[in-house]
Amino acid sequence: MDIKEAAQKAVELKTIGGCNCSQAVTVALAEETNLTKEQLMQISAGFCAGMGNLEATCGALIGAGMVAGMKTEGKGTLKVTRQIQEEFRDRCGSIKCKELKTITDGKVLCPCEECVRNAVLIYGEVFGL
Repeated sequence: MDIKEAAQKAVELKTIGGCNCSQAVTVALAEETNLTKEQLMQISAGFCAGMGNLEATCGALIGAGMVAGMKTEGKGTLKVTRQIQEEFRDRCGSIKCKELKTITDGKVLCPCEECVRNAVLIYGEVFGL
């Protein structure tokens, strides 16, 4: 599956697959890990609604960071996650769930579906997929 297909899968997992944002991203990027879908669902379950319902860091971004940590085997992960975060902020307008869900001029800054799509696409760009 190419990265665009993975991004679309993340959107589908979020909208109709019963996944939270973090789960949608980790499961969509499962091929980048050596974990099963079930393991990814479990490990990312608590990172929805902005870092476990705190409305802080977006769960989609956390999911991409988790997979990045597995991809890099923990070596240089901070640099990679910083790149992902910076690009995510540029595209989505924030990295915080509460701000992403703020309604301005009658619309949300960045809907969850776009957050998961962007997190997967940005992950792919950073890793050259």
